[in-house]
This record gives sequence, C-alpha cells and structure tokens, in this order.
Amino acid sequence: MGGRLPRPHGGDVAMRAHMRSGATTGAATAIALAVALASASATAHDPSADPASTEAWTPVPPVVATPIDAAPSDAVVLFDGRDLSAWEGERGGDASWAVSDGAFTVVPGSKGIRTRKSFCDIQLHIEWRSPAQTAGFDGQDRGNSGIFLQERYELQVLDSHDNPTYANGQAASIYKQAIPLVNASRGPGQWQAYDVIYKAPRFSAGGGLISPARITVLHNGVLVQDDTVIAGTTEYRGAPTYAPHGCAPISLQDHNAEVGFRNIWVREL
Repeated sequence: MGGRLPRPHGGDVAMRAHMRSGATTGAATAIALAVALASASATAHDPSADPASTEAWTPVPPVVATPIDAAPSDAVVLFDGRDLSAWEGERGGDASWAVSDGAFTVVPGSKGIRTRKSFCDIQLHIEWRSPAQTAGFDGQDRGNSGIFLQERYELQVLDSHDNPTYANGQAASIYKQAIPLVNASRGPGQWQAYDVIYKAPRFSAGGGLISPARITVLHNGVLVQDDTVIAGTTEYRGAPTYAPHGCAPISLQDHNAEVGFRNIWVREL
C-alpha cells in the first residue's frame, strides 16, 4: 500500500503556494459572484433592464482541444502506448513492467511503479484490464492492483465482475474506506476506464490538517464516488491517518496479478 514519503520535489513549497493561490482565487470568485447576484436581484423584475447588464465577458476560458480518442491538449500524457518514460520503479530506476500492443502490464514480483512527475489536484483518465483467465482466483486475488494518488490514497483496481469480496475493497472503492455507489465492472479481460477528479489535502504551516483529500470517480462512465472525503492513508491494517506532505507521484501497485493499463493522462487543476 502507500504511505511512503515522496522524494524531494519542492512539494511542501508547491503545496503551500497551491493553497495560497486557491484561497485567493476562491475569495475573488466569491466576491464576483456576490456582485453578480446583487446586480441580478436588482434587475430581476425589471422588464426594461438591459440584458447586457448580466453578461460576463471576462475572464475568457482558455481553449482546450479535445480530439477524439486522444488526450486533451493541456494534458500531461503519462502513457501513449509506446514506452514507460514517464514512470520509474517505486525504488527508483526505470519502470520494468512489460509494454506491448499499446498497453503495459504488471510484471508480478517486480514491485510497483510511479510517475516521475509529482501532482496535487488533478483530473485523471486511466484505462485498465484484469486478466481474462480467472480459474483458481477469487476475491482479492483476482486482478488486484491499485492507483495511489500522491502515493498514499488508493483507488482500488480489481476484477469485481461476479467476484464477491468486502465492499470497501472492490473495484472503484477507496480502499478500506469508501464503498462505490454501484458496481460498474465489466467482465474479466475487458478494458475499463476510471475518470477521476482528485483534490489534494491541505495542511497548515504547522502541519495541521486544514481539509482532507476528496475524490470523484466515474467507472466506465458511471458515477461511483461522489466528492468522497478520503479519511487518510488507505491502510491494509489499522486506521487511516494524515501527515503533512506536498505534491507527490501517482503510483500503480504490483499485487501479483497481470493487470494491464493504457491511455493514461492527467490535467493539473
């Protein structure tokens, strides 16, 4: 599981800057909204009011290209089907998982891999596939892996198609914490997709928790985690906890199953 402190990436400094920036932006947005609502209230029942008085022309949203079957133009592509150059082994060095046919697959016993780049708040798209052969495997032993946000908070990967296990450990659970709203799993060997909105936890300068991490997940296009509060590190044994940290890599787990991954990209929020 997660719990490993990330290598120095200026993460704590980045997180504090991220928090200050977020607070400033949030305050400005709140003020602008209040002014707009006040203006709208004043003219709501006035048929002679100029429609332009409620039009906002700035700020103009930046343009993001959204090609079919490709990452958005502002995304960080973490796997494009060719190589694992954006990843490294969890202990350093090159990632050693197997790449073929536009995907990569866990090599059991090789340990997990993690992104070379660190992230805080993100939109993540990732596709995964459990092994097609299930004979002799059930429960947590069938197609098990995991996606760890900031190397600490696990979104479970598991073959949960007709495969009973504890509900807060099935596919799309926040491991040992949050049960998915529904089971949207496809059958063994079929490609599946997670689309994730993740908000990193915020810590005070003294290390206290200001706000916990939160996550929204769509599994194969179906909402399964709805702005879920993450209670802390996702532990196999014991209760979750928080300790101050900054931005950190995304890691993928080697849980002795040949789980495949493809089409991975991130948008930094």
